[in-house]
Amino acid sequence: MLDRMQQHHGRFDRRHTDDLLSFLAASPTPYHAVANAAERLEKAGFRAVSERDAWDGATGGRYVVRGGALIAWYVPEGATPATPFRIVGAHTDSPNLRVKPQPDTGAHGWRQLAVEIYGGTLLNTWLDRDLGLAGRLALRDGGSRLVNVDRPLLRVPQLAIHLDRGVNDGLKLDRQRHMTPVWGLGEAQEGDLLEFLAEETGLDRSDITGWDLMLHSVEAPAYLGRDRELIAAPRMDNLLSVHAGAAALTAAAESSPPYIPVLAAFDHEENGSQSDTGAEGPLLGNVLERSVFARGGGYEDRARAYAGTVCLSSDTGHAVHPNYSERHDPTHHPKPNGGPILKVNVNQRYATDAGGRAVFTAACERAGVPWQTFVSNNAVPCGTTIGPITAARHGIATVDIGVAMLSMHSARELAGAEDPHLLAATLAAFLES
Repeated sequence: MLDRMQQHHGRFDRRHTDDLLSFLAASPTPYHAVANAAERLEKAGFRAVSERDAWDGATGGRYVVRGGALIAWYVPEGATPATPFRIVGAHTDSPNLRVKPQPDTGAHGWRQLAVEIYGGTLLNTWLDRDLGLAGRLALRDGGSRLVNVDRPLLRVPQLAIHLDRGVNDGLKLDRQRHMTPVWGLGEAQEGDLLEFLAEETGLDRSDITGWDLMLHSVEAPAYLGRDRELIAAPRMDNLLSVHAGAAALTAAAESSPPYIPVLAAFDHEENGSQSDTGAEGPLLGNVLERSVFARGGGYEDRARAYAGTVCLSSDTGHAVHPNYSERHDPTHHPKPNGGPILKVNVNQRYATDAGGRAVFTAACERAGVPWQTFVSNNAVPCGTTIGPITAARHGIATVDIGVAMLSMHSARELAGAEDPHLLAATLAAFLES
């Protein structure tokens, strides 16, 4: 199991958080996040399997990659077809700006890229920020190529205050007119982006037939604060949970767990999860069923395994904001470095119930980790996660948890430096127990 609360020269051991910051910097898109998580699993002895191949029931670690999603699991010695699963659920996508199919645009001597708004983005946080470009390219031969231009390339310039004297009384951004980034001077020409991508990758223009590209802040993740007790970084919602889940899964694989531990990292949570790589799609169910059948089981074994399965849906939540405390429930004020949060909503925007609380608290106690509870202010609509989707689609007991943070959905979010390790330790205890 992960080291729980190590002290290092009188201070909290931040090796896990150091590694998280490196993971965030190297994962500007869901496709990069999945590739980096897969690399970590490979180093821990996990092996990729193809959905197109027949699966065997061998023990050990396996994983499946589909686009921006990854499902990984470990079959311990002695597992039967009816052995229940312990699942950590997370998502790989974050709100951002994504490149349109016909991207080359501009006006008045400025070259620009046409973008769509993905997810519930805090638009103002993308203004006047140095942006890179990353994603995957579809190739004529049927393959794909990851690309990451991690240098100042684009910028969404804000209108100067001299031309909008009332801007500080309320900024209003038109998603179509005001969010188009600039990336040079001159007249836009069809094929500008395609030519640039060919130069960056060494491919021929004719080799590139499509793309899934998105913008990202090139400012590096960093510790923040007088005592470096905070971290500021992009995409912590929800790569923080993906990173913690991967660490917990590899730790559980070393402990001969009584369950089959699983990491399910989905794409497209930020726009509803309705895709073949989203939590509402069939990917997780297919993988779990095939695992049961590969070990010689049938429908009855699958039903028995699901009946004993529990999923921790791990996603970031809201820490109490010192400048907007009235937006929070008056009796629930999660704080950074206070440990993971249990997320509760009686209208099932979160899937947690009393039984789920017992599972979560047992994992925290086993890990020696403090924990907190989050409930929304009744007057402020509650967000949701993959938790209720997973519970409803698969009939699996699900608990919503996460790490408390500020500036969720910003281009750069803020969290406690100790919480990533506390979350990973809790997830490891859950998968191992």
